[in-house]
Amino acid sequence: MAKIHLADGSVREVANESSWLDVAKAISNSMAKKMVVAKVDGELTDLSRPVVDGAQVEFFDGASPEGLHAIRHTAAHIMAQAILRLWPDTKLAIGPAIDNGFYYDMDTEHVFSPEDFPAIEKEMKKIVKENYKLVREVMKRDAAMEHFKAEGEIYKEELIRDLPADETITFYTQGEFTDLCAGPHVVSTGKVKAFKLMSVAGAYWRGDEKNKMLQRVYGTAFGSQEELDHYLFVLAEAERRDHRKLGKELDLFGFQPEGPGFPFFHPKGMVLRNELLAFWRELHHEYGYDEISTPVILNRDLWVRSGHWDHYRDNMYFTQIDEEDYAIKPMNCPGGILYYKDSPKSYRDFPLRVAELGLVHRHEMSGALHGLFRVRCFTQDDAHLFILPSQMKEEVLKVLELFDRIYSAFGLEYHVELSTRPEDSMGDDDLWELATTVLHDAIESAGVSYKINPGDGAFYGPKLDFHIQDSLGRTWQCGTIQLDMQMPERFDMTYIGEDGEKHRPVMIHRAGFGSIERFIGILIEHYAGKFPVWLAPVQVKVIPVAERHLEYANEVARQLNQAGLRAQADERNEKLGYKIRGAQLEKVPYMLILGDKEVEAQSISIRNRAGEETNDVALQDFIADLQKAVRERQD
Repeated sequence: MAKIHLADGSVREVANESSWLDVAKAISNSMAKKMVVAKVDGELTDLSRPVVDGAQVEFFDGASPEGLHAIRHTAAHIMAQAILRLWPDTKLAIGPAIDNGFYYDMDTEHVFSPEDFPAIEKEMKKIVKENYKLVREVMKRDAAMEHFKAEGEIYKEELIRDLPADETITFYTQGEFTDLCAGPHVVSTGKVKAFKLMSVAGAYWRGDEKNKMLQRVYGTAFGSQEELDHYLFVLAEAERRDHRKLGKELDLFGFQPEGPGFPFFHPKGMVLRNELLAFWRELHHEYGYDEISTPVILNRDLWVRSGHWDHYRDNMYFTQIDEEDYAIKPMNCPGGILYYKDSPKSYRDFPLRVAELGLVHRHEMSGALHGLFRVRCFTQDDAHLFILPSQMKEEVLKVLELFDRIYSAFGLEYHVELSTRPEDSMGDDDLWELATTVLHDAIESAGVSYKINPGDGAFYGPKLDFHIQDSLGRTWQCGTIQLDMQMPERFDMTYIGEDGEKHRPVMIHRAGFGSIERFIGILIEHYAGKFPVWLAPVQVKVIPVAERHLEYANEVARQLNQAGLRAQADERNEKLGYKIRGAQLEKVPYMLILGDKEVEAQSISIRNRAGEETNDVALQDFIADLQKAVRERQD
């Protein structure tokens, strides 16, 4: 008998010839039906594999990341099998599972297009219905090479040839189809029921442009049809909400070929941007920050001292002034440090909180540019806190509170990742451990959901990264809190303590929005362009029914603007329905419809963005209600 240790700490005895699926059935038949993969001593493995005496095992269903990976990996094999049935001369390269699905790279005379997908999916469904078991086989390297050589699978042969001579090669067979693969997979093809082919692209063999261009067919798969349907809905909705598309339609921002990756904000976009910045300034004043501004271009020596020259040079832009090297800042931190060093500091000055809306430039590859999400210049809402070691936890907790205020204002939920020391880092181990412990204790005390992200900290310190969730359930990394004891050492930053001696301060780097530009892009998609009234570039569209009502419409618009609201009168000589449709396309929160009755009564009729109407309303009452909504940042 073999002893198996389960994730809950219990131990089970099973026959030595048992599989991991047998173990799952012994626990619960209903549970076993849901499980698709096992983790044995920390390594994912097929449920069909034999048990290992003394092993620790954990089971995963199709909704888990581990189970989903196995389903998608098997789906890639099913797709390859289906394509070989339809186009037998196809040569297979690689077919892995990826974050959002799977793909397979293939070499064939047939040129794939989305028009082929129904036929491929139909054949895939047949394979699923045939419910082939996935049988794992082991073969020595030379025998494996001969096998694929005989099959004419030149890409598989090359992959094996590059492996060490003593490497053990694994295969998976389902029906007539056998593939080179390390696994793991689900037990049978019948476990893969919710899938869809998504797109076709070109891909160089092994990612080398000197090699042949192959065809890559992408697909996705889920543990249930409901999950797949939701994913496809989110994709379609995300396309509808694409900030690049809406940014153009709403006339918020644009890009020009003379400045690729450098955004141009239009007047309406500037209204949105300035409202965000006003909100930022209001909160930071409340939390005791002073605002500063530091230069965009600074001498090379500064960046060498900061470590950016060694650790970040590939992402920086450079220039020369008076035959000396300068860099355009990719980050605001060194400028904040120079501000600190401009005058002597005492322990009585702490905590010192300084914030900056600093324009930074980072070199991004042209292929990585993506609307406002990935640009080459952006405004970072940085702040740097200079504090005593005894103030670390308290100040981190205050930043956590501030960030919660920021994200909750937009209805954004979030979770936090504690990112620990990376390989490419600098500084003393003890300081890293202390800083990491402080961040851990603070996030625990705050009661905020978090997880550990090993090795993803900044090169000078650990950090808390904030991942916000939009209305579609997508997550975006925005805010960060970085605890830094390295820069004060590198820049010889000091303060005079109570003992009259010099000491090192602790530095906190933090940003809430992260990038103003990127955050605007997120908000555009989060709201689908239907901004809450306080953010909306145009809050009220005043629409006269006919030309004779235009004078009153202009007067209403004038009073609204005089009251600090953003209103426009539609002066176009067009039909009422056309004007209303135009305001709807602009996603304006309120339309005021003015006809004979309204002119006579000196009143207004209100139509909101949802199509709800209210008639015979006093203009001043509407102004008061709208001012309150804007003041309280309501929708």
